Amino acid sequence: MTTPTSGGDVYQSGLWHELMQFYIDEAWLLDDRKFREWLDLFTDDVFYFMPRRLNVGRQDISQELSQVGDLAIFEDDKAYMTMRVDRLDTGMAWAEDPPSRTRHIVGNLMIERLPDGDLRTKTAFILYRSHHETDENIFAGSREDHLRNEDGRWKIYKRVIVLDSNVILAKNLSVFF
Repeated sequence: MTTPTSGGDVYQSGLWHELMQFYIDEAWLLDDRKFREWLDLFTDDVFYFMPRRLNVGRQDISQELSQVGDLAIFEDDKAYMTMRVDRLDTGMAWAEDPPSRTRHIVGNLMIERLPDGDLRTKTAFILYRSHHETDENIFAGSREDHLRNEDGRWKIYKRVIVLDSNVILAKNLSVFF
């Protein structure tokens, strides 16, 4: 994976700035609750995955994250992501009434160009969530995205979200990462 300085050329620096702006724009869409516009950042065949993190000894570190199909926190496709957004609009998502206030901070962007022209990126994030008067949560972790260019726009076709903590203390997990 590369950064603007490790790539050494103007193109790499321009791509880094373009993608950093992409992730900043995504954060504002989520924080402004523009979930339909946020969904447009994903391809129709997207895989949105958050494995469970386990406490394991050093000898078992390769088993620290649950695998696909093994009770992940999120294992969504575009239809399920859309259903989650639709549910927020119905007023029937009691856990989100009133809606959560969130702040997504994204940084530490790394980029790798894949052989087929797609990109693999890695970012670090902090997500602050405030709900009601006293409910507050802070989630920290990383995201690995696979992006492809569709009609001149980068779109995410795979997102893997890894939380730094293995125990989620939030009363619900109705926010997007």
